[in-house]
Formats: sequence, C-alpha cells, structure tokens
Amino acid sequence: MKAEEIAKILEQFAGLEIQEKWDNSGLCIGSPEQEVTGIMLGLDCSVELLREARNVGANMVVTHHPLIFHGLRQLHPGDPVADAVMEAVRNDMLVYALHTPADKVVEGVSWQMALRLGLQDIRILDPEPGGVGLGTVGDFPEPVADPQDFISLVKNAFELETMRCSRPVGNVRRVAMCGGSGSDLIARAQAAGAQAYISADFHYHHFFTPENFMILDIGHYESEKYIVQTLYSLLKKNFPTFAVQISERQLQNPVRYY
Repeated sequence: MKAEEIAKILEQFAGLEIQEKWDNSGLCIGSPEQEVTGIMLGLDCSVELLREARNVGANMVVTHHPLIFHGLRQLHPGDPVADAVMEAVRNDMLVYALHTPADKVVEGVSWQMALRLGLQDIRILDPEPGGVGLGTVGDFPEPVADPQDFISLVKNAFELETMRCSRPVGNVRRVAMCGGSGSDLIARAQAAGAQAYISADFHYHHFFTPENFMILDIGHYESEKYIVQTLYSLLKKNFPTFAVQISERQLQNPVRYY
C-alpha cells in the first residue's frame, strides 16, 4: 500500500484545503509513492515515537500535531524537531500530520470533546463555509445546578487530576469548547449563550470572567488526545487487515504536574 492511499482516507475525513494558513498538515516527510509497511499513530511526532514505529515494523507515523511548523534553517543535533527530522530521513520513514483540518470537521477534535461531556444538539462554535469550523457548543439534557458537580463532571470526562478554572458558576446548561489553544473563541462562546467554555492555554487575564460565565483550562494535550483514537478507528475501518497501531507514547503528556 502506498502513502497516498492512506493520505486519501485521512483527507476524506478532514481535507487539507480547510487547514489554517499557518498550519503544515499533510505529508511532511516522504513520498506519496512510497510503500507503507505499517502505521503508528500519536499526538506528537518525536524521535521516541519514530523509533517505536520502527521497532514494530511501521515506516509511517501519523500524528495530530505537525513535526515541522516553520521553515528549518539548520538541523542541529539536540534540537527535538531536528532530531526527529533526521531520524525519519535516516530511516526512510514517512511523517504525516492532520492538525487544524481535524480540529474543524464534524467528528473531529472539538466534536469528540462534546461527546465525552455528554452534550446534545452539538454544533460548530465558529462556523465557516462548507459546514466546518473551530470549536463546538452543545447543551446538557438538564442544567447542572451545583458548580462543584459540573467541575467534577468535566474532570471525569477528560480524565483530569487537576485543571485551571475561573470563578465557578451554577446552572450550567450550555457548554462551548475548543481543542488546543482556544482563547480566541472566548467571545464566541459567550455570544453562543454558553455558561462555560472549555479549552486550553488561557492567559492570566482571561480568568477575569463576567458574571454567569466561566472558563476551564483542561490542558492542551488533555483536550486533543482523543483524536488519535478517532484516526485509528478511521484507518482500521478502511484497512482492516493492515498494521495500524496507537503509540504507547501517545498516552504521555509532555507537560508534567507536581
């Protein structure tokens, strides 16, 4: 099987044409004509993930975050990106990423967040032409009256030990969310009538929220990690007998909490 056949399935789910201008989704290293022996899935491409793939006979890595975001002027050993690029090239490996396209589509990153929380009537928070866009917003069947009950619900849904939160509010019925860095959509969440907005990478001043609105920073990794299972299911459905695996390192957050 060639890399272009795998890319075709991924891009039928989330086309590269909808990626953000600053993004670098798609085949980053390797040729579309290259034969694939196996696929390893993870959230981030690293030397460790590439070596894990090689150890099980996989020569293609598919991640959510692109390995290369910006142009590389030098490749110096010891730099994590440079080391991963050199590891991939040295071992004739393919590196593919599906980043903001997977953020924008139905069933993508933010959609998976809404489903985990048990929301209904889910729709795109910041819609674009073509039925895509960033973030989601949805409703609980009944309002969650107690603020602590809502916070516990969020922690359980996303398997959290801790998170950052503004002043809690009660009677949460509508919740907006965006996987990854979503501070740009805070105003959208308020305009959508949400009592709570879940995302990551908020700054200090974002936590000064108006009455009856709260933000919850669950962490970048924590908000996006479930897309790996989505991509795995997609590939296994289309290639049921092909070697597709989720990296064990996919479950390792680069951020440490003490």
